[in-house]
Amino acid sequence: MTSSQPHTSRTVHPLDRDGLRERVNAALAAFMDRQAEVLAEVGEGMAPVTAALRDFLLDGGKRLRPGFCYWGWRGAGGVDEGAAGAAAVRAATSLELLQASALIHDDLMDRSDTRRGKPAVHKRFEGLHAASDWRGSGEGFGSAAALLLGDLCLTWSDEMFSGSGVAPSALAAAKPLFDVMRTEVMAGQYLDVLEQAMGGGSVERSRRVIRFKSAKYTIERPLHVGAALAGAGDDLLAAYSAYGLPLGEAFQLRDDVLGVFGDPAETGKPAGDDLREGKRTVLLALAAERSSGAQARLLDELVGDPALDDAGVKDLRDVIQGTGALAEVEAMIDALTGRALAALDAAPVAEDARAVLRGLVGAATVRTV
Repeated sequence: MTSSQPHTSRTVHPLDRDGLRERVNAALAAFMDRQAEVLAEVGEGMAPVTAALRDFLLDGGKRLRPGFCYWGWRGAGGVDEGAAGAAAVRAATSLELLQASALIHDDLMDRSDTRRGKPAVHKRFEGLHAASDWRGSGEGFGSAAALLLGDLCLTWSDEMFSGSGVAPSALAAAKPLFDVMRTEVMAGQYLDVLEQAMGGGSVERSRRVIRFKSAKYTIERPLHVGAALAGAGDDLLAAYSAYGLPLGEAFQLRDDVLGVFGDPAETGKPAGDDLREGKRTVLLALAAERSSGAQARLLDELVGDPALDDAGVKDLRDVIQGTGALAEVEAMIDALTGRALAALDAAPVAEDARAVLRGLVGAATVRTV
């Protein structure tokens, strides 16, 4: 696979350009094969852990973060040839392990029952406890398992990145950015928990949550890590921030809209699940700011109710639409997307990467994959 190979079809999804998603999946599968051997040596009780993580990592996932890291590398002059190209793909793939850790822990904290249409990890192990007729609390066992499996994925992300085969000097340049990315996502996750405990607040506070919990580690930092692996300087890192931060925020705003109005067949979660979990999103912050007395009471009464039924979901959707919050979030997505595209047009990146990064704007904000 070389950077000079022609692209044969205009219909190829940007994440599939140069076979990237297939290569990321293959790198994850090879990594899991090696880890399965390590876990098998621990004992036969680890078989469900191996199976759960293999399923979680290999069955689904858009591979956005590896995609932005890889094309950040290519945009900074990285050449995808031979061992160097394979090493860069492995380094980018390590971000998928960070994503797995964040999702497993997020589902546990939110008490989400499903992920990608299947039982969340804590529910999977709760089911294993029940099926095995083990002692103690099945819920407690599931929670403990999810906590440990999420930690394991976080550890593995560092192991895969450091062992990717990238030149030591490149790793040394990128590692501080890789480390701050992991700190930021954990800090953002805490801010999210804090907002729920406080009952929500201003739109600006909600935007700060998504900036650190999602926007930076989904797009900006993967781009930075990829650029650093290729030896980029501060000018390109700043250009990637100008593109990646607004796009990352637009990405999470779209996710928030889908969490309330999305089709469960496409989102993999029950309709209105974010409302049951009480996620204090920009969408809800705007609705609260603009709500009348009756609308405000409905928001206060129903948001965060784990027993919220379809009728309650409909009532809350009506409030969100009636206050104009949905229309305003859609306008914010459009504006942020425009900022990202303008920044990309001005960025000093390789032209083949610029074309893919432009295509990734749609992948992040329209969600057609």
